[in-house]
Amino acid sequence: MPTRKPTNRLFDRRGFLRQSTLATLGTMLGTELVFADRLPPNYLPLAFDRTDPLDPMSSKHKDLIVLSDKPWNIETPPHLLDDRVTPAERMFVRNNGLIPDAVDPTTWTLTINGESARAAKTYTLADLKKRFRTHTYQLTLECAGNGRAGFFPKTAGNQWSEGAVSCAEWTGVRLKDILADVGLKPDAAYIGYYGRDLHLSQDPKKEVISRGVPMFKAFEDETLVAWAMNGQDIPLAHGAPLRLVIGGWPASVSGKWLHTISVRNKIHDGAKMTGKSYKVPIDPVEPGQDPPENRFKIIESMPVKSVITFPKTGITSPNGRPIALRGHAWAGDRVVRSVEVSMDFGATWQPAKLEPPRNRLAWQHWSAEVRPPRPGYYELWARATDETGVSQPMVMPQWNPEGYCNNACHRVAVKVV
Repeated sequence: MPTRKPTNRLFDRRGFLRQSTLATLGTMLGTELVFADRLPPNYLPLAFDRTDPLDPMSSKHKDLIVLSDKPWNIETPPHLLDDRVTPAERMFVRNNGLIPDAVDPTTWTLTINGESARAAKTYTLADLKKRFRTHTYQLTLECAGNGRAGFFPKTAGNQWSEGAVSCAEWTGVRLKDILADVGLKPDAAYIGYYGRDLHLSQDPKKEVISRGVPMFKAFEDETLVAWAMNGQDIPLAHGAPLRLVIGGWPASVSGKWLHTISVRNKIHDGAKMTGKSYKVPIDPVEPGQDPPENRFKIIESMPVKSVITFPKTGITSPNGRPIALRGHAWAGDRVVRSVEVSMDFGATWQPAKLEPPRNRLAWQHWSAEVRPPRPGYYELWARATDETGVSQPMVMPQWNPEGYCNNACHRVAVKVV
């Protein structure tokens, strides 16, 4: 676990809190930090429990797993994803750069520009809330690398298992309403976002991540420019004060700390849109092989998948009693048609009870019950099938050199005694 001492980015060379840090602390406190000018050198107010306010783990469940802290990448164990709506303290964190230390909602702006915008236009947060209708949706966000640890041979990147997914409730305005207010040229083809996260080198001129989506996805009702998550201001670690939220596609298209959206007349070419980032091979490849760049395609809708959130792997269950299972299932832009469970390594399957999504692009809850025939070791598997008939593979799907889109069946181990 990384240390949580205040970082040098919070203090100037004399040890006093930077003005940008003071603004962030004031935002987090929700009030003025009185006598801030009299704080002793290297002193962090007690309200922050002597932790770095830019450390996401300071507000997370203690059992979340830190994969890296530069940048922060934090995974949620599957049993902590049991909530129907993912709470902030249990939500995974996937960053590409450093969390900004200068966040002030009162001065924050969003600019829409680009070669396919009729004219650049800038909005304050207050403008967005006043001028456009507010909408709330529960939206599934999954890192494209979720499940990377299950690929063999291993690939580079954070070794996520099953927990780089969430389904929180997001509140904001539809991106399409903002774009309509700006006005678009007929050649508008793509949008790209820009955030205020800082490159790991701390060079402000270096772009961290700037991804985007085609116009048809940008114009969906559920594509939001959001300022609230689960009825509260978005936490700093998840993109405060403004975030682009696009459900069903890799979570990397949901830009945090959003300040600009560029309307493009071509596929956006920002950081992490070129090369092989967030792309998979067009054709099947032999495990371990790496095709040339022109044989890759951008990941769009995420594949059908499910997770078992109860029971927790490793439990012991009394012989003669049924074992209850439950979890969630999702399928990118599609709806999940069915979920099945197995206790005999996929030889036979039984249907689970599946609920409809709360709204489009939200995950779906499922539940089931199995009756092990005798004492011993069992693995409980779950398999989802989408509305087109595509099911999760029971083992590792097509290998790819970046380790993306592993949607193999989730399984938990139990012992019946």
